[in-house]
Amino acid sequence: MADTVSPAVRSRMMSGIKGKNSQPEILVRKLLFSAGYRFRLHRRDLPGSPDIVLPSRKIAIFVHGCFWHSHKGCKYFKIPSTRQDFWIKKLQSNVDRDQRAVDRLSAMGWRVLFVWECATRDPEAIKSLRERIIEWIDSDIEIGEIGSAPLRSQPSISLESR
Repeated sequence: MADTVSPAVRSRMMSGIKGKNSQPEILVRKLLFSAGYRFRLHRRDLPGSPDIVLPSRKIAIFVHGCFWHSHKGCKYFKIPSTRQDFWIKKLQSNVDRDQRAVDRLSAMGWRVLFVWECATRDPEAIKSLRERIIEWIDSDIEIGEIGSAPLRSQPSISLESR
């Protein structure tokens, strides 16, 4: 199946996608701030440059786009039907980079939380998002993720079995 837009238009569309200060990230920041948490943003001195960092608690939060970070089982993640080899390679490199960052953060004694884009898009998920984030912060879970499904203790960052 051919792409519905020209390569130039597709390139322009893709270049407009934000890496920082996206709507999902801003929503998570507002929820944290309203709960009384103070944080730092985009700490480049930490592996993976986490979107949100709670330094006193050694917590790094990544707000991941479901497509770009291959959110397994999510309705917002689908490998494009055109140039599949390119996309599988590209998305797998993102997943591998994410895993390296998590491994390094964990080795440094940091806890890591992934908040998936779908948790910020689904009206039902948004209702409980603040409580779910606080629940994870108050827990002892080292690596967690919050998507539109219930809280899980390990991230699903793999393109295997797709």
